[in-house]
Amino acid sequence: MTWQTAVERTVSGLGYELVEVERSARGLLRVFIDRVPGHVYPTGESEFVTVDDCEAVTRQLQYVLEVENAAYERLEVSSPGLDRPLKKAGDYERFAGSEVELTLKMPLQGRKKFRGLLVAQPESGWRLEFNDGKADQALDFTLEEVREARLVPVVDFKGRRGRQAAEVGTAASTADETVDGGHKE
Repeated sequence: MTWQTAVERTVSGLGYELVEVERSARGLLRVFIDRVPGHVYPTGESEFVTVDDCEAVTRQLQYVLEVENAAYERLEVSSPGLDRPLKKAGDYERFAGSEVELTLKMPLQGRKKFRGLLVAQPESGWRLEFNDGKADQALDFTLEEVREARLVPVVDFKGRRGRQAAEVGTAASTADETVDGGHKE
């Protein structure tokens, strides 16, 4: 068994998805993992990879790589990040409906990079819906035409508290507008 197979079996055996493996010339082995939707993890109910997840996978991989006699100097296990790469057909299926950045292997109408909403096309493969600044556009493509695809990071700095405050503020302003049995003044 190769070290790549050992890494893939170990990660999937622990209930995680192996997103990507990078190996540098200086002996650094980077393993990117993701949680599988619907799987229950002992490290918590978060939809995102936690430090505890990385630690559990690291410990098991260190053991397996030693048994497999794999040469590496340093092992890093981490989440794929907010801009997670889409590598396999399953990634595209999982993240259909999300905004992605797509780079094609060959240019189409003079460009290779596109950003838009990923939509499944049952007969033809995939579609990217976007606005080019002038009009709504659609790009139909197959996975073989893609050089790289990544999720567009969605960052909510307000978090849950910010949404709740906004909802309370909206409810309060609505209440201020209605007086005397629901009739506006």
